[in-house]
Amino acid sequence: VQLQASGGGLVQAGGSLRLSCAASGRTFSRYSMGWFRQAPGKEREFVSAISWSASNTYYADSVRGRFTISRDNAKNTVYLQMNSLKPEDTAVYYCASGKMPYSGASYREREYDSWGQGTQVTVSS
Repeated sequence: VQLQASGGGLVQAGGSLRLSCAASGRTFSRYSMGWFRQAPGKEREFVSAISWSASNTYYADSVRGRFTISRDNAKNTVYLQMNSLKPEDTAVYYCASGKMPYSGASYREREYDSWGQGTQVTVSS
């Protein structure tokens, strides 16, 4: 599966961005999707995930209440709406596709087998 992330940019603290990740190459609607991020000098970390059916979502504590993950299976796209952005949200954001069909949302990187190229999000103070 090929994943193309977009929507990153430079925003002031308190602002909003919406990331998109378009998938192709397999039946998108059967797979969970996740967002991860990596800040300079840090390891990649989990941000959010959504199950194949969109019935379950999962958020890191650091973003819960500010970020919202969603998916549009008709468009083969997963979104990450990011509100009330903070400078510590600055990172490269990656989308990922679940390894197994019909699986739930997971924070574990090993549950994903395809990764997008990343999109830079920079939040200025």
